Amino acid sequence: MKVLLTNDDGIDADGLQALRRALLRVPGIELVVIAPDGNRSAMARSITTLRPLWVQEVDFGDGSHGYSTDGTPVDCVRLATLGLVEGFTAELIVSGINHGTNLGDDITYSGTVAAAFEGILLGLPAIAVSQQSAAGTMDFRSDQAFEFTQAAQFVARLVEEIDDVPLPQGTLLNVNCPSAEAAGVEIARLGKRIYRDELQLSDCDDGRTSYWIYGPDPGFHEAAGTDFAAIADGKIAVTPLHFDLTDIAGMDALAAHDLARLLQPIIHERE
Repeated sequence: MKVLLTNDDGIDADGLQALRRALLRVPGIELVVIAPDGNRSAMARSITTLRPLWVQEVDFGDGSHGYSTDGTPVDCVRLATLGLVEGFTAELIVSGINHGTNLGDDITYSGTVAAAFEGILLGLPAIAVSQQSAAGTMDFRSDQAFEFTQAAQFVARLVEEIDDVPLPQGTLLNVNCPSAEAAGVEIARLGKRIYRDELQLSDCDDGRTSYWIYGPDPGFHEAAGTDFAAIADGKIAVTPLHFDLTDIAGMDALAAHDLARLLQPIIHERE
């Protein structure tokens, strides 16, 4: 199986390197690493369109190499699928291991999850994997200590069995691992984040003012069956995600409201 490994913390990140080493031990894996040349956290599905992308080969010091780029995580997936590496056509996208969890609403900001979303957009199965810090915090802060061994080994075994995993077309797996030894694995739905953001003055200079707008300590709603609850219980949280955001009930309600009537006065004015 041909596997693309990427992330949003950068090609030198410990999480990516731990997962790279674990995947190399999986029989039958042809692994290519394409990752940003630096941290691209919280860039979500950002892409680079107004300039070319620089790409550089990186020696990992163990006889293998990868490619770094000044683009985004989504750009990395595009580079791979558009033929950056001759003879390599990705069959699975693996993104991570992220330094910090990607739970609940955080997935909409996450570059880690965005790379996996790009995979399913292109018709490829994908896994996004994130690690809770050793401090046990429930957020995506990366300025803490991490232990990636368990997460790397779990994902490597998941990849080894990916052909047998019931993964519907257009669905990715969002995997979050607890800080301590896992008490089990729970298939969980996304939870609900509580953000505590504040507008805080940072500096004033030559008529400009800078502000901090994101708080450092988000919380979450405690609800059974969520990815937050699974991590709080010391379990690996696995959440299947897909792209279809359509609100079917909302469509029915809008249809009953007859929005087409709003167009009639506009048509009459043109006549």
